[in-house]
Amino acid sequence: MANGFTDEDDELLAELGVEVETKKQVSRTPREERIIAGFEEIQRFVEEHGRRPQHGEDRDVFERLYAVRLDRISESQECRDLIETLDHQRLLSGAPLALSDDGEELDDDALLDALGIEVAAPAITELKHVRSAAEKKAAEEIANRDRCEDFARFKPLFEQVQKELESGLRETRPFERKSEIEKGKFFILGGQKAYIASVGEVFTQEYGDRDARLRVVFDNGTESNMLMRSLQRALTKDETGRRIIEPNAGPLFSGETIDGDEASGTIYVLRSKSDHPLVAGNRDLVHKIGVTGINVEQRIAGAATHATFLMANVEIVATYELYNINRTRLENLIHRIFEPARLDIEIMDRFGRPVVPKEWFMVPIFAINDAVEKIKDGSIAGFVYDPKQAKLVMHSAQNAT
Repeated sequence: MANGFTDEDDELLAELGVEVETKKQVSRTPREERIIAGFEEIQRFVEEHGRRPQHGEDRDVFERLYAVRLDRISESQECRDLIETLDHQRLLSGAPLALSDDGEELDDDALLDALGIEVAAPAITELKHVRSAAEKKAAEEIANRDRCEDFARFKPLFEQVQKELESGLRETRPFERKSEIEKGKFFILGGQKAYIASVGEVFTQEYGDRDARLRVVFDNGTESNMLMRSLQRALTKDETGRRIIEPNAGPLFSGETIDGDEASGTIYVLRSKSDHPLVAGNRDLVHKIGVTGINVEQRIAGAATHATFLMANVEIVATYELYNINRTRLENLIHRIFEPARLDIEIMDRFGRPVVPKEWFMVPIFAINDAVEKIKDGSIAGFVYDPKQAKLVMHSAQNAT
């Protein structure tokens, strides 16, 4: 029984094809114990996720840590010899060997440094490599993500947010503890966009903090039911953790000028006189919405020869003067709002080439007026046009609950 099994156990294991080695109990150094403990964490990751930990900025910090740790263990002959009998998942099988073993410590600080993650120097009396129960629980909640079965509902939200980031309608800011985590908010954690799909009932933890269970959906098709405080801690510790601010036009323009104001342009709404069946059948709904820095009459001159005007003359339905505004950004904002009602039409230009105009929308004029008023008072953030209701609604309300 030197191996810890009875004779009956040995016989059973032999029948199962499991070799039983008789080894004497050996004492290990603290470093060896640390290496084994680190490898066992990697094994638990593999058991939970069914794969080896992988590198990449899109992975969470713990997976990246395990991936680097596994590489370092694989490269050290000393480490391989130490854990070879423990490697039942064959994680070291076929892994490259280092030409030499310099005996470098395999501590987590060094591994985090290899990941480019700054590590503050601990006090001499501080226990290293020991996480509190709260930290372990938070790490488990973050790591334990499930497949999001209804991800199709959320995918358009992530795509829209990405477009808004690229166009400048949204920005990312560093996460701060005071930052609010609310339903409908977006964050970046471990290189992945995270959407707060729902917030459960708020309760008070035993140490006095208010908390709530969240449903957090990630842009890789996974989700987690982590606690709000756990997400806050993760975003705070992640140096790349960010909050994605809402699209906000700010004080875009005023109906009156004051000394020092400079005219920046005009929002214009046009109606086409095209005889295209789609346009002719929806004459009062089909509108071109644009922003120009020149006189609108000049802008529409020769409309009948330009595909952007549907190769037809147009009439001006409404104009709104702008002052001290970035015209391109404003136009992107308006087009984002009415994206769901963008007209799907192809026109042949004067050279016989197909063109798909992008600035035409099937939307009533009162909805356009509503959007302009919301832009004026700064309340437009998060709104989008819902064709079914023929009005502006909050973006998150239209796509997900």
